[in-house]
Amino acid sequence: MVENYIPLFMMIAGGLTFAVVMGKINQVLGPRRPNAEKYSTYESGMEPVRTARERFSVKYYLVAVLFILFDIEIVFLFPWAVSFRQLGIQGFVVMFVFIFVLLVGFYYVWRKGALEWD
Repeated sequence: MVENYIPLFMMIAGGLTFAVVMGKINQVLGPRRPNAEKYSTYESGMEPVRTARERFSVKYYLVAVLFILFDIEIVFLFPWAVSFRQLGIQGFVVMFVFIFVLLVGFYYVWRKGALEWD
């Protein structure tokens, strides 16, 4: 049974070895010309307004997490849409309940003010 996994382990070992060797080659052969311009904050070619170490509001992260959460939940709609005819009425009802729960969660988040930027 273990012999079936030998090619997998060899691929993982080869990939890790390749990554470490390329990183070390870059450290040894790569150019080292540090200056203040390279270490400054880059803002799309404009003069930096603030430091790169500035703290962001928790609301920013909350909106980002909620976006990812609702985005991943919407991904579940695609397989359902592809197999809609095979699922029949039971699949429709289950997806309706899923969408209803999703909308209740969205309404809760909206009413709590988690999507407000002020």
